[in-house]
Amino acid sequence: MNPKSKEQLWSRSFVLLMFGNFFLFMSFQMLIPTLPPYIKSIGASGLEIGLVTTLFSVGAVFCRPFVGYMLQYKARKPLVLSAAIALLIITLLYPLTQVVTLFLAFRLLHGIAWGWSTTVNGTAAVDVVPNSRIGEGMGYFGLSTTIGMIIAPSLGIYLYQVTEFKYLIYISGILGVIAVVLFVAVIYHTPDAVKNANKKELKFSYLDSLIEKTSFGPALIMLMVTFGYGTIVTFIVIFSEERGIDKVFLFYLCNAIMATICRPITGKWFDKKGPIGLTLVCIIFTFAGIWALSLAHSNFLIAISGILFGIGFGSLIPTLQSWALSMTPPSRRGVANGMIFSSLDLGIGLGGLVFGFLAEFFELGFLFQISSLFLIVAFVITLIEKKKAKEKRRQLPVA
Repeated sequence: MNPKSKEQLWSRSFVLLMFGNFFLFMSFQMLIPTLPPYIKSIGASGLEIGLVTTLFSVGAVFCRPFVGYMLQYKARKPLVLSAAIALLIITLLYPLTQVVTLFLAFRLLHGIAWGWSTTVNGTAAVDVVPNSRIGEGMGYFGLSTTIGMIIAPSLGIYLYQVTEFKYLIYISGILGVIAVVLFVAVIYHTPDAVKNANKKELKFSYLDSLIEKTSFGPALIMLMVTFGYGTIVTFIVIFSEERGIDKVFLFYLCNAIMATICRPITGKWFDKKGPIGLTLVCIIFTFAGIWALSLAHSNFLIAISGILFGIGFGSLIPTLQSWALSMTPPSRRGVANGMIFSSLDLGIGLGGLVFGFLAEFFELGFLFQISSLFLIVAFVITLIEKKKAKEKRRQLPVA
């Protein structure tokens, strides 16, 4: 038996980080589908609804290069805790925002804290995962991200429909507190290359800290996929109201169930066969999920769409993250992880902005169909990456 296969994955620190990340995503993602209808209720236009997502994404993308740079020489724990606490404070301040302009300013600050947090959390996790099990390990860690992204919106929608907005915020805050407590209990591992780094010798370049060339392909695929997904997270509640669908939470529930079932399988697939074939399959299922949603006039099709998304999109984000990190030197993992999440946030943000503008002129189901075209672009980019990988293998010297 290969001795590497015995390397421990489920360490105490990994488990605590994974659950801390889960509660952090739960706290945050509860707000994603509920903030657009809330800001609409206080007088926002369609374009301003789109800005709810866009300004958030701008803040997240802007701060990540600075965080990626700090991860080259700083210990993990203070970075993780400061970000989680900042997210908690900003979340609890939302009920004070009754003016659209002030609300949008809060979204920008929230994005900065979120960009900081997602970058350092993913890097802290990959630091405690054995290299031989990085696909499986980051797959499970990514599952904490994906399930949080999937379960929390349905909980948020339910609370938004049955209670006041401020109580939704309080529950989100409680989940944030749990995340902070779990992060405090983690024993962090900082790579030797980072411990021994001399800050004075590390020249900061915004572009160099924004882009990690070795993982540019997965990041570009992430951008295309989430550009299409941004339309859904921004408008799915408004879409369900327009079509008289009363159980839109089924989309998120079925999504979560299928993502949980599929993730252990796809993680092992990644480690055995690599990321490219898996990515292609995930894109196909996500594309089908968007079309099922666009055609939905009943709870049944909403559930079918959720199932397809759970299989496809539920595995796609951790697959692309693992793909990027597996190709990156340890000292640059913070930059690569930041680039992946910047692509995610930028895709969702641009999708919300562009389709928020188009929502003034087109029916939402049709907009979902248009957004699916970006999945086709992602599919083509993946095929190009597959071709590049084959050419690289041909150039390797024969042993």
